[in-house]
Amino acid sequence: MQFKLYMDVHEFYNDTYDVLMRHEAQNMIPLGNIIIGHEGKDKTDWRDPVNWLMATISDANGIQLTAIMTPPHNITLYATDNIINPKAINCLIDGLKDHEIPGVTSEKTLAEYFAKEYTARKELSFKTTMNQRIYELKAVNPDIKQFGVVRLLDEKDMYFFPYWAEAFNAANIYGKIEMFIPQDAKPYCYRLSTKKLYVLEDNGIPVSMAGYTREMQTAIGVTYVYTPPYYRGKGYASSCVAQISQIALDNGFTKCVLYTDLLNPTSNSIYKKIGYTAICDSLMLKFE
Repeated sequence: MQFKLYMDVHEFYNDTYDVLMRHEAQNMIPLGNIIIGHEGKDKTDWRDPVNWLMATISDANGIQLTAIMTPPHNITLYATDNIINPKAINCLIDGLKDHEIPGVTSEKTLAEYFAKEYTARKELSFKTTMNQRIYELKAVNPDIKQFGVVRLLDEKDMYFFPYWAEAFNAANIYGKIEMFIPQDAKPYCYRLSTKKLYVLEDNGIPVSMAGYTREMQTAIGVTYVYTPPYYRGKGYASSCVAQISQIALDNGFTKCVLYTDLLNPTSNSIYKKIGYTAICDSLMLKFE
């Protein structure tokens, strides 16, 4: 087994892109990251590849394990064709001996295997911070009830969008009940300017939102699904996600991909009814 540490994101992109594309929907995170780094258009926050950790483990048959970490985020792994090779894992851990790894985010079996080996070596422990399921959709269920009208969010929606965005973040990213109250409009105006976020209006009233994230060759990510508590239970989220999923398919993508929290049975049920099918489980583990 050969460990290779990359300093050039373009070389890493060229070596790993086709490998990661074997499971495009599963690898939305690493694929999206290497595309960002390769294009070099956005170097804000964690997106500057100068700070990234990029590595592969190879043998005579080619790359067996791909690893990328964009600090402060976890390391993300992909075992080629989802075949876990213990020798490749050990070789990666040997190669990372001088690097601090805060945790791992990956397909469940691989994440658990890596975490057990890594923490045993480092005399650490690990805990689950997010237990997710990855879904993909290739056709919207024609029987799903749809109502209301979806439109792109824009600056006129700033009277509510920052609060909805932070409520989504608090519940789905930070795992907190408390919501950060935004003070600076710039990050939210920038997000609106990307033209990837949609709002569902019922009789002209904003009731739910959803949007797109990473765009791959054939897949597009769906995220930012949020309905205020006082509008829930009315089918708004289902209608919003169904409509923007259909828009993506109509625009030429062959599949939509989204992540769900397995602790939220409501959202998992909603997506299945729309036509999303599970492709694998993903774990986010933190090392302590």
